[in-house]
Amino acid sequence: MPFLDRLNRWAAERPREPAVACGNDRLSWGGLRAAAAALAASGEPTGILRRPNGTDFAVRWAAGVAEERVCAVLDPSWPEEVAERVQDHCAARLPVDPVPARLRDGDAASAFLIGLTSGTTALPKGFRRSRESWRRSFEASVAHFGLGPQDRVLAPGPLAASLNLYALSECLYAGAEFVTLDRFDVAAAHTAITGHGVTRLVLVPTMLRVLAERGLAGGVDASGVTAIVCAGQKLDRTTLEAARRWAPHAAIWEYYGAAELGFVAARCHRPGKTAEEPADERAEESTERSADSSGTAVGAPFPGVEVAVLDDAGSPVPEGVPGTIGVRSELVCDGYLWGDDGQAFGRLGGLATVQDRGHLCDGQLHVLGRASEMINTGGLNVYPHEVEAALAMVPGVADVVVAGLPDAARGERIVAGVLTTTGGPDRERIRAGLEHRLAPAKRPQEYWELRELPVTASGKLSRALFRDWILEGDARVRSLG
Repeated sequence: MPFLDRLNRWAAERPREPAVACGNDRLSWGGLRAAAAALAASGEPTGILRRPNGTDFAVRWAAGVAEERVCAVLDPSWPEEVAERVQDHCAARLPVDPVPARLRDGDAASAFLIGLTSGTTALPKGFRRSRESWRRSFEASVAHFGLGPQDRVLAPGPLAASLNLYALSECLYAGAEFVTLDRFDVAAAHTAITGHGVTRLVLVPTMLRVLAERGLAGGVDASGVTAIVCAGQKLDRTTLEAARRWAPHAAIWEYYGAAELGFVAARCHRPGKTAEEPADERAEESTERSADSSGTAVGAPFPGVEVAVLDDAGSPVPEGVPGTIGVRSELVCDGYLWGDDGQAFGRLGGLATVQDRGHLCDGQLHVLGRASEMINTGGLNVYPHEVEAALAMVPGVADVVVAGLPDAARGERIVAGVLTTTGGPDRERIRAGLEHRLAPAKRPQEYWELRELPVTASGKLSRALFRDWILEGDARVRSLG
């Protein structure tokens, strides 16, 4: 694994300095190395890691990828039936009798991770990732995001999620202190930020939103935060503006990528700039049309990553024309081990893709959403993210989720769930707010008031959960007529 030699370096140079913390539980660099080395040398099986957040997770993760070992990280919140099926698939690809290992990096070309990602069935897909792909990824991300030994990084989400697992590993590589929580809790996160002197946050936008808004309301000091890294879904304008006020000195990064692809595109909102200004440093002198007026831009291609938008035959399409996003880079995984349903990772025109749709404009990538989430209404293909981006710009709309429901006349009808600010708009005011922002055929036919956002255990917005709430008559949604 590409962070173990670096872990040994930090342990030799800074043995007593903190490496990993979870609540009041801390491990120094020396303590982490000693515990992980002992576990790796014991010969105890480490191929399946299904543990809650904690310092023990870091120990087992490091031991689980020592030398030529391979580790699969399972979400502890999964139902037992799902976890058992995944473990059965993993067992067929892991050594039957693990041998003792030394705490050092293995061969660059060898696999170290069986990555797991949700699919169209109940069984998560499994993919193979090489040590070399993450070594190159660390080199690129540490330089691009400016991470170093001086940083203390809080990733408050579950470590089984790829965003947080990568953040932990990146910190071990860069020599930065990594801070997590046993579970996501706003008060605990605020305490960690002030108590640990956190300089950087890594999290999904929904978590950032609640931390920023409640932090502003409660007077929680985030002036020491110098960087915020967001991924997992689009960073909306309301969340960005709240984060700017709460952490005024932070450079706020958002990036687009996938567990199978690695980093694809990124941009940075510098302190003091407005949400509408061009965000990437390479685009700061561009004209007004480079600004993200559509709400779909995710930035310029990541360093070393080639991005193209392709038609169904795999040929590049003209700028501004939607198509399938394709990637050529050394950060891409080696492919699926099981669960390939043809609707996610694959190859098109020689490029890797997870079937996301988008377009390029002035060097900026715009993401419209996953092809499988597309809504076909009256013969028109509509991407939920495009509608969500337009609704998010309507005054009084705090947050939004859009999905498609079966409809006898249209095939599917577009439904929108909205969280409104105090005294927020009713249905007619929302409709009026979309008049010059979205074509009539793409506007929702139904609006629902949300009592809370439908999110997964990792904090990502879930359109499937929103649909279920509507179909099941859940009290967390109420029709706006």
